[in-house]
Amino acid sequence: MNKFNRRIFLKSSSILAGATLITPSLLSCHNPNSKLNIAVIGVGGRGRANWNPVLETENIVAMCDVDDKTAKKGYDRIIEVNPNVKKYKDFRVMFDEMHKEIDAVIISTPDHTHFAAAMIAMELGKHVYIEKPLAHNVWECRTLKKAANYYNIISQMGNQGHTTNGIRLIKEWYEAGILGEVEEIHAWIGGYNFGKGHYFDLPENFPPQENQIPDHLNWDLWLGPRKNRDYNSIYAPRSWRGFFDFGNGKLGDWSCHTLDGPFWAMDLGMPTEVDSYVENRFNEHHFVSEKSIVTYKFPKNDKRNGVTLKWFEGIPPQNDPYWAAEELKAWGKELPTWGGMIMRGSKRSLYTNGRPNTPELLVSENEWNEIQKSLPEQTIPRLKWGDETPVQEWIDAIKNDYLPESNFNYSADLTEMALIGTLSQRFGAKIIYDTENMKITNRPDIDSYIKETVREGWEYGNSLV
Repeated sequence: MNKFNRRIFLKSSSILAGATLITPSLLSCHNPNSKLNIAVIGVGGRGRANWNPVLETENIVAMCDVDDKTAKKGYDRIIEVNPNVKKYKDFRVMFDEMHKEIDAVIISTPDHTHFAAAMIAMELGKHVYIEKPLAHNVWECRTLKKAANYYNIISQMGNQGHTTNGIRLIKEWYEAGILGEVEEIHAWIGGYNFGKGHYFDLPENFPPQENQIPDHLNWDLWLGPRKNRDYNSIYAPRSWRGFFDFGNGKLGDWSCHTLDGPFWAMDLGMPTEVDSYVENRFNEHHFVSEKSIVTYKFPKNDKRNGVTLKWFEGIPPQNDPYWAAEELKAWGKELPTWGGMIMRGSKRSLYTNGRPNTPELLVSENEWNEIQKSLPEQTIPRLKWGDETPVQEWIDAIKNDYLPESNFNYSADLTEMALIGTLSQRFGAKIIYDTENMKITNRPDIDSYIKETVREGWEYGNSLV
């Protein structure tokens, strides 16, 4: 648990002269029994999963969504509990009219609109929760981290596995030396199941042909910072994840779960090099490809040797020199095709499925019985709400002045690592990454995606340097 004092500026933050600091002035921060006034941006889909745990413990005073159809059940449920809640389509208008009544904000929109909503909220001194992945590009990640520190707000990214007992075991076991030296990691996720209504669908044509915009959707607000284009139902409400202008494919989406354990336990930091093999049918259209292998190279640091991490997408890691399947087979396990991760240690290897919730050491029953006799003490506090409770942790952190574990200082780095891999995957390219200067040194054409161009009226965060 990171003790937090919102009266203390973090010295690492620098800001242009003339910018205005607004710090939260919440009575609830000093009274854990008081209810927070929460605004919800993104009411349907993942939004409902994020606001539902606090629906009856806090006050939802504002709800905002660009799609009345997908949000309707959520609207009805929130109104049932909070009949005076106000409804909006444009979060900019919501903040204009209600910023004095809002303490904290839950953001569950598509990836490309996370940043704008969060920046407005933080500039107004509001605490912020963002569904994973944190942002759409590297510059946004860096800026969100700076802003959270400068405005002294309580932040959290919703990678649910980071609140579990399992990920704490991964870190404790690794730090206790149970695995030995880990220099190789394999992680994988199943292939794309393209289909109508799925998270990923394949358009009949590129670009997708124009459809009539439905009355229930504000298409211009849905696009937000992205350049205007014809509406097609394949974009909204679900399959936007397959288009790199809006989402970041499975690597951007799932690495915040699957790679969270090794990233945290080993303090992986940023790669210096990422290379990708891509079975490329769609990349020219900036759409996800069905199969790829992304190879990260992390440099040696004071605590560990250099690390190679391979991410397999739609290609099971079962052919030489990809050892994950053989490693599992040796211990009587089959490779789960939907997702998993193995940290290969010099002493022992550790396995999880696509989430870090239930780690296993790949050892015999006798060896496991011996290990249990001398397991390391629990050094990381467990959450009293149980596994997968990031919203509850965030609410408690606001009321009791501490930073949750997946605050923006951590989650921005985790997301940045994923996004560098996504850029390599997107272009099927080798990337040399200068993390200190936030620059891709060997490919200026790809470097331009580190900070994306946005439409007029959506420029936020440029005052932070």
